[in-house]
Amino acid sequence: MNSAPRPAPVLMIQGTGSGVGKSLLTAALCRIAHRRGVAVAPFKAQNMSNNAAVTIEGGEIGRAQWLQAIAAGVEPEVAMNPVLLKPMADTRSEVVRMGRHDAEATERPWRSRRELLWPTVTEALADLRNRFELVVAEGAGSPAETNLRASDIVNMSVARWTDAAVLLVSDIDRGGSFASLYGTWALLDEADRRLFRGFVLNRFRGDPALLAPAPRDLEAKTGVPVVGVVPWIQHLLPEEDGGPTLAGESQAGSRVRVGVVGYPRASNLDDLDPLRREPGLALRWVRRPRELSGLTALILPGSRNTAADLRWMREVGLADAIRGWAVDGLPVVGLCGGYQMMGRSVADPEGVEEEGSVAGLGLLDIDTAMAPTKDTRLTVARIHDGRAAPGGAPHGHELEGYEIHHGRTRGGSEATPWLVDAGDGRVLGHSSPGRGRGGHWGVYLHGIFGDDTVRRGWLRALGVAEHAPAAWRDEVARELDRVADHVESNLDIERVFDFVEVPCV
Repeated sequence: MNSAPRPAPVLMIQGTGSGVGKSLLTAALCRIAHRRGVAVAPFKAQNMSNNAAVTIEGGEIGRAQWLQAIAAGVEPEVAMNPVLLKPMADTRSEVVRMGRHDAEATERPWRSRRELLWPTVTEALADLRNRFELVVAEGAGSPAETNLRASDIVNMSVARWTDAAVLLVSDIDRGGSFASLYGTWALLDEADRRLFRGFVLNRFRGDPALLAPAPRDLEAKTGVPVVGVVPWIQHLLPEEDGGPTLAGESQAGSRVRVGVVGYPRASNLDDLDPLRREPGLALRWVRRPRELSGLTALILPGSRNTAADLRWMREVGLADAIRGWAVDGLPVVGLCGGYQMMGRSVADPEGVEEEGSVAGLGLLDIDTAMAPTKDTRLTVARIHDGRAAPGGAPHGHELEGYEIHHGRTRGGSEATPWLVDAGDGRVLGHSSPGRGRGGHWGVYLHGIFGDDTVRRGWLRALGVAEHAPAAWRDEVARELDRVADHVESNLDIERVFDFVEVPCV
């Protein structure tokens, strides 16, 4: 009798803290393995992010795992991120389990969720290990958070369950990297320490020779070698939480400046990534009324809590300021939650986000009501009215994206439907002429700026004469290869693959 095939080994990327570059390194390692002929899948047991993507089966996963799957050359699926936490308030998060909203888990106290979610994690991971030759798993935050150890389902619990080979990553650009690596190792139990196979110093700037003798000293104290010093790299790939997308102002000095309202629960900020590489265009955060001055256009991004973010805009004076600037000719764009904010009202009778009704900005003749059922789907959309579409995109033009929303939006007589579902004709976006270049428009379709026709037409209307030469999807593929090349040349990659006994040619 033949024995059952051995489950695929797990290479795990953990960090000394949040934001040290785990997601990008995981994507790079997936790309490297894929290019070497290994059937590889990414995995993150639990992700906390309001940047979500939709899989082909209509489930939500973290945007980072979506990108990692693309890097691995496979279709993104919910097993790659079985638990997604989407913050709705400072002390409340929606729990998405296997791609769908889980009411029971959402209502449970944080520390009691493990018994419900851990079986989901192990089942998803076992499924991937049975279908692939290698799983590259990503941790969350730090494994040394002793207050979270009992409820852990994403760090050392995963590593122990799979006997993973763990790489511990630190962001050396922040400083204190060697202390962070040693401190993380020292706070773990011996059973956990034995799983650490290598340290990685990420985002290094300078001469690596100046690091000596610290790597050798660290190995002498821990028995764990430094297997890579990865220099800082600028890239255009989506970040897990979206924040670094607009750290300051991209393309500083550009004549055309587009503001992005940075409300507290902004989501799906990777919608803006195709704009970052456009020559002649600068993006900048807007969080106070004075920051509206000098803008050519304004974007209201997605929101995980539309009512709360509308209230925030009123509290800081942005709501009135935006209305004033819009009347004077500043074109405003709303994406998903931002689209809902542009209307007359947002009602939430069943308390999906926050019970009650709030007034919108009144820039579009639309009203939105929140429904208990969330729409999550990949969508093929079609330009319904080219005259009302951004930049005059041609009637009948089809584009692809995805939807994630509870809102059901209806337009009045003064709002023109410009985008519809190519299959069932559902209205996905409305526009209003306004006085500024391009007018006001909103849309439920995430990924709208990834469509070259729509993006370039809108930018022309704003006065951006030049456009990035490559199509956005091609640019993402090139960026994945460029980042993978960068990591491969600065990591002892053969040694890393030896850790998991995966032959790579």
